[in-house]
Amino acid sequence: MAEVVRMPKMSDTMTEGVVSKWHKKIGDNIKSGDLVADIETDKATMEFESYQEGVLLYIGIEEGKAAPVDGILAVIGKAGEDYKPLLEEEKKKVSSSEPTARKEEKKPEPPKPSVAPIAAAATPSTATASPASRSSFQPSDDKLKASPLAKRLANEKGIDLAKIMGSGDSGRIVKRDIDWFKPGNVVNGGTPAGLFVAPVMEESFDEIAVSQMRKTIAKRLVESKSTSPHFYLTIEMDMDAAVAARESINAVTGTKVSYNDLIIKAAAAALRQHPKVNSSWLGDKIRINHHIHIGVAVAVEDGLLVPVIRFADSKTLRHINAEVKEYAQKAKDKKLQPTDWEGSTFTISNLGMYGI
Repeated sequence: MAEVVRMPKMSDTMTEGVVSKWHKKIGDNIKSGDLVADIETDKATMEFESYQEGVLLYIGIEEGKAAPVDGILAVIGKAGEDYKPLLEEEKKKVSSSEPTARKEEKKPEPPKPSVAPIAAAATPSTATASPASRSSFQPSDDKLKASPLAKRLANEKGIDLAKIMGSGDSGRIVKRDIDWFKPGNVVNGGTPAGLFVAPVMEESFDEIAVSQMRKTIAKRLVESKSTSPHFYLTIEMDMDAAVAARESINAVTGTKVSYNDLIIKAAAAALRQHPKVNSSWLGDKIRINHHIHIGVAVAVEDGLLVPVIRFADSKTLRHINAEVKEYAQKAKDKKLQPTDWEGSTFTISNLGMYGI
């Protein structure tokens, strides 16, 4: 039976997406995991894989055109299947839901039940797509996790993805894993020799209720920042040891570790030693994060993006260096995915070009 594929909501601020490229044309057979289209959101251009198998019967959005979230991207079904009644049915749903939507907008939101804030360890959170935003192009979670580019490169090089341990988010296999993989030079049943793989870790945090005194202090500090003149203190640091360490690492490994990589690693180690700094202010409570995700500001032509080095305290300088380089290139190419820029607990902006 033919099925409508909708434009998913890939970020909190996304209201529409632009189809920058179709990798399939009408009449093409589609298998689960096939790359079907590139979708440009408000933050990045993202690749979509097919979640189902069938024939591409209808393309609802031409290349370069935009569609709102939940708009009809395409129809996938059996060869020769009549999909027009399905499109007519979708149009009727849209027209009939518009008056209802206007009425619902006028209804005030019911009051939310109050919950007394308590200090408790939160369970690891995982993002779950709602039925309305789930796309037929999204891969199933029970399949091998690998980016479309990694799959394509592995196929070209004849590499078995099952023999590679992914270094991406949630163990996802990404391009750098394919680049680092050397056939016949693996350990532990598949990990490339010399490649550090971060241990499996979970995101967790504690939330502590904010006292009235802390609320007042926070309010006064905000008022002070916006109304009072400020001056800033600076200190000079002896970086001779860091310079020598960097030169030694680069000479031995052949990897060009940067000073920015050293600062990321040092900041992660400091946050592990001082966990209260690794926290977030949530208005009526403070969230102390147990995991350390370092955001790294990357300047692009249109502004600033902040991809995230996850569990940075558990990664080597070589691993951090590779991730930062990959994220910087993806940011410039508008290829960052939502999971690449979400969840940072601390952010570093490199102003070295200004002598900072």
